[in-house]
Formats: sequence, structure tokens, C-alpha cells
Amino acid sequence: MKPKEFLITRREMLTRCGMGMGALALTSELQGAKRPPLPFKAKRVLHLFMNGGVSHVDTFDPKPQLTKFGGKPIPITLKTERRTGSAFASPFSFKPYGKSGIEVSEIFSNVGECVDDLCVIRSMHTDIPNHEPSLMMLNCGDVRQVRPSFGSWVTYGLGTENENLPGFIVLCPDGLPTQGNQNWRSAFLPGAFQATHIDTREVQIEKLIENIRNTTTTAKEQRRELDLLKELNQGFQERRQNDALLEARVQSFELAYRMQMEADDAFDLTKEPASMHKLYGEGMQARQMMIARRLLERGVRFVQVWHGAGQPWDSHDDIKTNHGRLARECDQPIAALLKDLKQRGMLEDTLVLWGGEFGRTPTVELPDLGANTGMVNGRDHNPYGFSMWLAGGGVKKGLAYGATDEFGFAAAENKVHVHDLHATMLHLLGFDHEKFTYKYAGRDFRLTDVHGRVVKDLLA
Repeated sequence: MKPKEFLITRREMLTRCGMGMGALALTSELQGAKRPPLPFKAKRVLHLFMNGGVSHVDTFDPKPQLTKFGGKPIPITLKTERRTGSAFASPFSFKPYGKSGIEVSEIFSNVGECVDDLCVIRSMHTDIPNHEPSLMMLNCGDVRQVRPSFGSWVTYGLGTENENLPGFIVLCPDGLPTQGNQNWRSAFLPGAFQATHIDTREVQIEKLIENIRNTTTTAKEQRRELDLLKELNQGFQERRQNDALLEARVQSFELAYRMQMEADDAFDLTKEPASMHKLYGEGMQARQMMIARRLLERGVRFVQVWHGAGQPWDSHDDIKTNHGRLARECDQPIAALLKDLKQRGMLEDTLVLWGGEFGRTPTVELPDLGANTGMVNGRDHNPYGFSMWLAGGGVKKGLAYGATDEFGFAAAENKVHVHDLHATMLHLLGFDHEKFTYKYAGRDFRLTDVHGRVVKDLLA
């Protein structure tokens, strides 16, 4: 009897084989590298996501007027999610760095040393002051509908340079963030383009990636089991008119098998010399940044690094203590990563993005409905104006672009919406954001929906 004729369910097959690879189902794709349709400057993307909303007026957008008006009302009134009061001067000092003289907060002094390689956008804005829709906008280009993530679009368009590792990897400690895997899902793109999530709170490779080692069968036996499973799945697939989800699952089993060959090496930081550990420093953020570089140099197309699964940068109160602590965790590792990529010649074709889903108000948040502890020394969410920065991958160096108003409440000069950011990044990767589409439910969808423009002033 041929295997196709002996029909059992895939679940039964997995149980009998005992391969334990189901946890890696629907990971990234197996296709080889593709060339984009247009000239490009960037080959890969590194997204450093400061989850929760970094305060721009305490990091990369100095506002002397806040000090002048500290404790007094300001002549700008915008609707905020919670009640806010008078101007709240930053507890941190700023100073110019590098030849460009861009001012950076003292809490990011190490990143400040790299400012001549940065393109700081001080005029970002988004649509809604809530975490959930703003996360979806930044990661997927829409505040409401479930859409493919930016990383899924990139891997769909460019494929992978390493068939033994996923093309899209998310490093996020402590489990899933707000909105869960919607932040990196493939949605209506084939499931093979969804990210693989790694909980970087874990240190041992066996805990970082479950079932990464097969302790029950030999490699030859496992290969035979996988070949049989593939043949059975193909039989199911033929009768289901080549179902995309089933195809993604078949690919994920193959990828999981090959990951056993290479993932161990990619995530093993003991292979880094002492000088690298000293450069990056200690702690989880340092580990994440080193892993990110090792993944990028092994051909992973899109790496997203989260600063915590909760909203660690969501400083509704005690911003001096909280932002200071968070910056100490990542300032040295981020600067080390930029220097490391540059030294290896990788920064020029790696597009780095840093920032959160929105900014924070220049006015102090007042006690309201349990959002804070009544300390009156924090800031509310602010979608009207905030800062992000880009580096490498064809962007201008040592540039501070755009501006918020004199208090930092709203983007006022050379405004850049999240759709514009996505359009610009796709351009640097070799895609026209208006033509880079996927047909679904009778409509051509794109990352930027019906919006967005390439911000040419940011291009080198």
C-alpha cells in the first residue's frame, strides 16, 4: 500500500513520529533571495522597538521652552487620552554630539556618540493615542484591520539569504506583547512569511527555541520521517487545491529540521570574543543586540528587537527614574550594535529603525483613573509629535529632520507620518510602495494602504 493511500491525520502522524516540531509551524519562508524591482541601498532591516512610547522631549528632541514654562500652562491645547496639566520640564540635560552637533539627552550618551551616523526624525506623527492601534499602525500600517506586518512584507518581497534560518525573526522577552503576534503576523500573505518569535529572557538554546535538538532519533531517521510526512501532506494538499496554510506548515517542518543545523550556532553567544561582550555590556538588552547582529550576518532579512513584552517605556509617572533605568539598559548595547555593524561593513546596507509607537506629552499627566500613581511627574501618550531615528541603508548621516512646535506637542515642520516612514523604507529596499501589492479578496493591498509618500530629504 502506498503512503498516500494510508490516510491518517497530520496530528496522528506527528504524535507517532514524536518529532516535536509543531511549535515552529508557520515560521518564515524557505524561498531563496529575490532581487527587488528597483535600485536599492538596503538589503536587510533591523527594527529596535522601544515598546510603550518613548518621550521624545527627554531623548532626541530638546525643548528649552519647557524649562522656561515649567509648572505653567502652555499656549497649546490638544486633546490627550488622559488629563494633563502644565509644562513639565525634562529632568535630563541635552548636549550636542559629533560633527553634526545634534543634541541628544544625557540618558543616551552612548548613542549620542554615534549621532553622525543617525538620521533623527523629530516630526513623526500617528493617528491614535492608544497602544493597541498605534502598535498596529507602526508594525502593520493600519490601526484597525488585521494586515501583514512590515517584516512579513519585506520577506515576501525579498525572500531569505539563509534557508536554514527564518527570514523574519522577532526577539521579544517575557512572552507576547500587547496585541500578541498580530504585531508580526503575515495576515493574508502566505503563512510562511510570519515571524518566528524568540523569548530572549531565556539564555539556554534549548529554552530559547523549543525542540531545537532531537534526542530520540538519528538525523537519518528523522529525515525519513520528515519525507514521509511531506508525502502525506502533499496528498492532503492536492485534494484541498493547494491550501496556502497547509503549504506554510509543510515548509515550516522543513525549516525546523534545517534550523537544528544552524540555529544553535547563531544563538550561541559564548562564541563571541571577550572584546565583544565588553563592547555590548551586560544584561538582556546586550544579549539581544548581539543575537540580532549574529542573525543579520547569517542572512536573516528582518530582525525586530523589542524592549520588553509589556510597555516598559510607558512612563505615566516617575519619568526620571523609569526612562533613566530603561535607557541604561539599552544605550550601550544599541551604540555597540551600530559600531559593530559599521566595523563589519554591514551598516551601509542594513536599514536600522529606532523608536516607539508614539511619543509623550510635554505637559505633566494628572492623576486620572488609575493610569498612574498620582505622583504627577510623568507624561501621557502623544500621537501628534515624536521622534524616531534611522541609520545605515541609504539614509543621510548626521541629520536632524523636521521639528515639533516649541514645546514638543505636535509635528510642525516637515511632518512625517508612519505611512511616509514605511514608504521611505520600502524605497530604500528597492520597492515602490504604491506598486508593491498583494491581491486578496479582489483588491490589491499594500503596506501603506492608500497613503504615504517617500521622504526624499532623508535619502543619501
